[in-house]
Amino acid sequence: MESAFAPEAPEREADVTGWAERHPLCPAHVDCAAAVALKVLDGKCRMPPREAAVMMALYDAVRHLPGDKLGQDSHAMIARARATATEDVRMDVYEARVLAETRISRPVMKAFKAMLREAGILPPKPGSGGVTPAIPDNPR
Repeated sequence: MESAFAPEAPEREADVTGWAERHPLCPAHVDCAAAVALKVLDGKCRMPPREAAVMMALYDAVRHLPGDKLGQDSHAMIARARATATEDVRMDVYEARVLAETRISRPVMKAFKAMLREAGILPPKPGSGGVTPAIPDNPR
């Protein structure tokens, strides 16, 4: 069931799923995918709707993988938010998202998004001229 807070999955969902199968994410990046999903679901994500939908498709493709700092509680919250689009749930998602963001360092999240841009999963950052910064070897 699709939440009113989450965009529909893009037609490229199969491409995202295939990419995720060929390029398994490290646990820290699985956490990043969950944190972005929480941000999309609480309505605070500033990504264009298409990018947000791609990120939700990526989350769906990697949610079965182990995370580093986030656990089953984050996945349960995401599932709850998708099933129940109420303001109470949105506030619970907000709290879960804020907690998730405090557990993931900014450099790890930036490296995650840069890796997705480099792979073509997300478009180049506006104003970057299509250039994506180098990705550090160790995302932790």
